[in-house]
Amino acid sequence: MTSVAVVTGASSGIGAATARRLAAEGFHVLAAARRTDRLAALVAEIEAAGGAATAVACDVTSDESVAGLAQAATALGPVTLLVNNAGGARGLDPVESGSVDDWQWMYDVNVLGTLRVTQALLPALEASGAATIVVVSSTAGFTVYEGGGGYVAAKHAQTAIAGTLRLELCGRPIRVIEIDPGMVRTDEFGLVRFGGDAEKAAAVYAGVAEPLVAEDVADCVAWCATRPQHVNVDRLVVRPRAQAAQHKVHRVG
Repeated sequence: MTSVAVVTGASSGIGAATARRLAAEGFHVLAAARRTDRLAALVAEIEAAGGAATAVACDVTSDESVAGLAQAATALGPVTLLVNNAGGARGLDPVESGSVDDWQWMYDVNVLGTLRVTQALLPALEASGAATIVVVSSTAGFTVYEGGGGYVAAKHAQTAIAGTLRLELCGRPIRVIEIDPGMVRTDEFGLVRFGGDAEKAAAVYAGVAEPLVAEDVADCVAWCATRPQHVNVDRLVVRPRAQAAQHKVHRVG
C-alpha cells in the first residue's frame, strides 16, 4: 500500500509546496488546513500531475478537528510521515507592549497544534513500523530577536517538543526531525504577521535578492524524510546565502 504523509498547514506556502513535493516522491498526501477551497485546488493540481492526495479540513487548535484528521489518515493506509507545518507569527511588538491575544494565538497554533496532531497520529505512525515526524520550526527556535518575543517563545517551545519527543521515542520505530528555516519569502507569512499590511510584509525582504522560497523548505523536508530509516537528521538549519545570522542579512541598496 502507498504510504500516507500528513501535512498540516497545507493550504499555502511551505505546507502546499511540501504536499506537492511529497506527492511527487510517491506518498499519498493528506493535505490538512482550514481553507477547504485552497485544499481542493491543491489536490486537483497534485492529481493532474499524476500524484495522489486527499484534502481534510482541520483546525489544529481543535481537539475534535484533529481527531477527525487522524481518523481520515488511518483510513487511507499506513501513515509513515507527519509534517507538523501549521504555524505562523502575529505582530512585531516588544515584550512590554505585545498583545496577549497574539501570543496566545501563536502558542495555540505553533505549539499546541504540534502537540495535538502528534499525539493523535502517534499510534498510526508507530503501527507503520517505520515512521517519521517532521517539525517545521524556525531559526527563531534557538535565536531571539527584538520584537519577536511571542513568535520566538512559541518556536522555542516547538523546538523543545521535537527534542523531548526524540528522547522519549528512542527505541521505537519513529524518528523525529526538526527543520529550522531562516528567511523564507511566502505569499502569506508576512501578511499574517502584519495584519494584512503588504508594505510592511515586503519590507522584511527589501534588498534581499534571493530569500528562500517555500519550495526550498519542501526540498529539505523531502530529503530528510526519504533518507534510509536508520538515518535521523536531528536538526536541519537552512537559510538563504544572504542571511548569515538572524541579525546579519546582506541587502542591496
